[in-house]
Amino acid sequence: MTSNPMTNDRIYEGVVITDQPMTVAGTVNKTLALLAIVVLVAAYTWHLAYTNMADKLQMIMVTGAIAAFVLALIAAFKPQHSKPLSIGYAACEGLFLGGVSAMFEAAFPGIVMQAVCGTFLGMAAVMLLFKARIIRATEAFRSTIIAATVSIAVLYLVTFISSFFTPVLANAVHSNGALGIALSCIIIVVACLNFVLDFDFIERGTQQGAPKYLEWYGALSMLVTLIWLYLEILKLLAKLNSRRN
Repeated sequence: MTSNPMTNDRIYEGVVITDQPMTVAGTVNKTLALLAIVVLVAAYTWHLAYTNMADKLQMIMVTGAIAAFVLALIAAFKPQHSKPLSIGYAACEGLFLGGVSAMFEAAFPGIVMQAVCGTFLGMAAVMLLFKARIIRATEAFRSTIIAATVSIAVLYLVTFISSFFTPVLANAVHSNGALGIALSCIIIVVACLNFVLDFDFIERGTQQGAPKYLEWYGALSMLVTLIWLYLEILKLLAKLNSRRN
């Protein structure tokens, strides 16, 4: 799942300059607030993984993931309600991420911190390239990244459905072989480039005096991309670690 199809020009249709317009600082602060919610809730499900409630963890994770997807989907069509939707999304993703992270950490100690560092380093690198105008969110770039993102989503959907009939495709996509690792690297690059669309959305919003509520929408978009990148880096590190075992 990715945020960037949410950050298209449709969001700006019909908006007017307000007394309290969207700002970069406001969007950053809201992104940090949402990240704090994710971490706090994730700590709860992380704790469950090491208690006698571990048997209920999978149900909590699945519920959180589905609820987060639904909330993000609603926000894409109702950006004016982004504040409660983004807060709910962050909490639900926390339920999912805490359990997933605990499972990966149990299998490969230290992997979670490596994934967290990789995620923020990836975002920082893209931010520097965007600020230096080395990467620009042109229409061609935007179309390419959105098409690549949708293709990845379709691949994962097809892989999930086909796994009920034959494990061949799932094994290829999630394996620690050359194909599986190469695919993970490609997906990570696409996820990183999604930040360009997020940054561009925030920049254009502030320049156009977009409504204040779009700070929450921009923060939600950033959070979705961050979580996607984190999960992809986590999976890549797991594949690389499993090759050494």
